[in-house]
Amino acid sequence: MEYGHFEDLAREYVITRPDTPSPWINYLGSEAFFTLMSNTGGGYSFYKDARMLRLTRYRYNNVPTDAGGQYFYINDNGSVWTPGWMPVKAKLDGYECRHGLGYTRITGVKDGLKAEQLSFVPRGVNALVTRVRLTNESDAAKDISLFSFVEFCLWNAQDDSTNFQRNFSTGEVEIEGSAIYHKTEYRERRNHFAVYAVNADIDGFDTDRASFIGYYNGFGEPQVPLANKSNNSVASGFSPIGSHWIRRSLKAGESVSLIFVLAYCENPDDRKFVALNVINKAPAHAVLDQFKTDAQFDAAFAELNAYWAELLSSFQVNSGDARVDRMAGLWNQYQCMVTFNMSRSASYYESGIGRGMGFRDSTQDLLGFVHLIPARARERILDIAATQFPDGSAYHQYQPLTKRGNNDIGSGFNDDPLWLIFGVAAYVKETGDTSILREMVPFDNDEKLAQPLMEHLRRSFHYTLEHRGPHGLPLIGRADWNDCLNLNCFSSTPGESFQTTENNESGAAESTFIAGMFTGVCPDYEVLCRLYGWTEEAEQVSGWYDEMEKAILTHGWDGEWFLRAYDAHGDKVGSHECEEGKIYIEPQGFIVMGGVGVKEGYAQKALDSVNRHLLSEHGVAILTPPYTRYHLELGEISSYPPGYKENGGIFCHNNPWIALAQARLGHGGAAFDIYRRTCPAWIEDQELHFTEPYVYSQMVAGPYAPHFGQAKNSWLTGTAAWSFYTISQGILGVKPDYDGLRIDPCLPKELTDLRLVRKFRGSTYNIHIVNRAGDEKGKLTLTVDGAAVEGGVIPADAASATHEVEAVLA
Repeated sequence: MEYGHFEDLAREYVITRPDTPSPWINYLGSEAFFTLMSNTGGGYSFYKDARMLRLTRYRYNNVPTDAGGQYFYINDNGSVWTPGWMPVKAKLDGYECRHGLGYTRITGVKDGLKAEQLSFVPRGVNALVTRVRLTNESDAAKDISLFSFVEFCLWNAQDDSTNFQRNFSTGEVEIEGSAIYHKTEYRERRNHFAVYAVNADIDGFDTDRASFIGYYNGFGEPQVPLANKSNNSVASGFSPIGSHWIRRSLKAGESVSLIFVLAYCENPDDRKFVALNVINKAPAHAVLDQFKTDAQFDAAFAELNAYWAELLSSFQVNSGDARVDRMAGLWNQYQCMVTFNMSRSASYYESGIGRGMGFRDSTQDLLGFVHLIPARARERILDIAATQFPDGSAYHQYQPLTKRGNNDIGSGFNDDPLWLIFGVAAYVKETGDTSILREMVPFDNDEKLAQPLMEHLRRSFHYTLEHRGPHGLPLIGRADWNDCLNLNCFSSTPGESFQTTENNESGAAESTFIAGMFTGVCPDYEVLCRLYGWTEEAEQVSGWYDEMEKAILTHGWDGEWFLRAYDAHGDKVGSHECEEGKIYIEPQGFIVMGGVGVKEGYAQKALDSVNRHLLSEHGVAILTPPYTRYHLELGEISSYPPGYKENGGIFCHNNPWIALAQARLGHGGAAFDIYRRTCPAWIEDQELHFTEPYVYSQMVAGPYAPHFGQAKNSWLTGTAAWSFYTISQGILGVKPDYDGLRIDPCLPKELTDLRLVRKFRGSTYNIHIVNRAGDEKGKLTLTVDGAAVEGGVIPADAASATHEVEAVLA
C-alpha cells in the first residue's frame, strides 16, 4: 500500500493520506534551533539540546500516537477540525503533506475551506515560523475561528516528565498583545524564555492547559475550540500553553494569512528584567519584527531554499535511474545533515533525554557530511577529540550543550578510538587541510592536558595495539560497534544496564570486527603520520598491519567466514560450531574492506557465505540463526526476540559494509544489489515498511521475525552516512583523496551512462562515466579536459576551476 510519493522536481516527498503506518516526520532547522514535525503536525521544538532546552512537550509512549505538536484548530460554523487531521481526526475532503528540505507544508480541506500551514526554521533565527493561509473555496461567505496551540515543556525534558511535585507549581507566563511568553523558572537561574506570537490582533488567548483542553479531554476534543471562545486564562503553577483565538469573515474566494512564531530568546543576566518580574522582551521583539508580513516570510523561505540548493550542489548525479539520483543527490544527503546535527539524540525513537552525541556515531556521520560544510566537520572533530581520555580510550557520548563527555552509559567501547582516525582521514581527504593535525586539543576537556590532534590519533591507534587478547585480536571491552554484544557483562539481574554492568572482566573477550577496523585504518594512519612528519611511526604501520592480519587469518577464520569474536571464556562467537548465531555480518564487511583475506580467497568465501546465509529480500541480516534463549555470556544481543534489532534483524547500518566489501573485490553488480535492498527509494510496500519511505531506518525486522520487513528507528542512524559513502564513493567511485579527486567506479550493468557534478576544494568537476564493463569493475580510461590521466587521481587545483572529466570502464 502507498501513502505518498516522491516529487523530484519539487524536491519534496508528498504524503497523500494522513493515517501513515507510523508518524512520518521532517526536521526543521540546520543550525541551533530545531523542530521535529510529523505529517499531521505533531512534534516538538528545542534549542541546541533536546534535553536541557526543550521548548514544547511531546508524549512518546502515548495512545493514540504522535501526541503533542503545533496544532491549529478551526471552528467553521460549529464544525471543528485540524488541517493535518490529527488530533481531531475529523473527516477531511482533502489532505496533503509535503516534506521538503527544512520545511513542511500541510494542507487540509473541509466544507469548502482550505487551510495551508507552511513551517520552517529560518536561517540565522532561533524560531519556528509557520504561516497559516485560510481560503474560502465555497460560493458563500464564512465566519470562522482559528485557535493556535502549543504546550510548553518546562525546559529540562527529563525533569519535566518526572518531577511533578515541583513542576505542577512552577508554570509562569506573560501576555503582551498577541504574544505569549513562557517564563517558567526565568525568575531564578534561567536567562532564557520562549515566545509564541502571531502577526495579527487576537480575539482571545489561553495559557493554561486545563482551561483550553479540559481536565478529562484529550488534544482531539479541546473545550475552547468546541465552545468557539477563548477563556483568556493565565497559567499559574499548572501546565502552561500558548493559544491564540482569531476570528475572520471570508467572502467566497477570499484568503487570509497569519504568521505564527515560536522563538527561543536569551538575555544577559544583568538585563533580564525591565521591572519587577517583567521580562526584558527586546530579543523577542527583534525576532517578531522579522516576520510581520508575508513578504518577510517569503524572503526567509526563499533564503532557506537557496541555502539547500547551494549545499546539495556539491554532489549531484544523473545516472539514468531516478531512484539513485533522488537518494544520492537529495534525500540521503539531507538525512546526513540531520544525523550530523542530531547524532542519535532527538527523533521519534530517541527521546532527546537518554543519549547525547555519540563519539562513534558522530565520527561516522562525518563520512556523509564532510563534503557539505567542511568547516563544521572540522569543529565537530575537535569537539569529539576533546572528550577522549589520555590513554586513547573515550567517553561513548557527550552532551551537545556542554561538549563534555557523558558517562551515563559508560566508556570502554573499544572500537570508539579508531573511529576518530576514520573521521580525521575523511576530513583531510576532502579539504587538504593538514593544519587540523596540529590543532591543540585537550584530553577529557582539560586544557592542561592539551596535545596536537595527531597525538590523539596516535593514542587511538595504540590503544588498540595495547589492548589485545590471547589470540592477538583486540579486546572488545564493554562492546564494540554492536553495543549489544556484551561479552563481559554476565548480567542476571532484571533492570541492570547491559552497557554499564561489568561482572566478569576476563581480559579474554576479543573482537574480530575491531581487528578489521584496525587493518582498514592502517593505510590512512600511515599517510597522516607522514603528513605530520612522523616518519618513524609511519614506517612501523605496515608491520602492525601484518601482525593483525596474521591474527585474523590464524584465529579469526572459521573455514567459510570470519568469526565475530571470542567470549570471556575464550569460546568462539559467530562460528559454525555455535548452535545459534553461527555467522555475523560485521566482520565479513569490515575485514574484507580492510583487504584481509583477499589473496587467500577467504574474502570471496566470506561474501559468498553472506549471500548464502544472511541475504534476504529486505537486506542482509546481522546474524543467523537468531538466539532463542538468553545467553549470559553474550548479553543484550540475546535478549531481543528472534529477528529484531541485533538478534537477527536487518541492521541497515552495516549493510553498506557488505556493499563496500563487494566493491573492494570489484563486484559492481553485487555491491549495487546490496545497496538497493535497504535503499528507501526501492520500497514497494509502504505499509509493511512502516517508517518514512524517504529516509533510512536503523533496523528492518529480519526473516525470523513475525513482521519481517517492518522498519524501526528512522532518521538518526549511521546508515545514512555509510549509504551515501557507499553509493558516492564505493559504487559511483568519486573519492576524495589526499592528493586530489580519485575516479574509481565499480558499477552494475544497469548503470551504463552517468553524469555527475562534484565540487571539491573550490573546483567543479563535471564527470561523465561510461560503463562497458557490465557488473564487474573493468579497466578505467580517464581524461580531464581532454588530457589523459594515469592512476585515476585528478590532482587538486591550486586555484578554482571547472573541469570536464571523461571516464570509461571497459
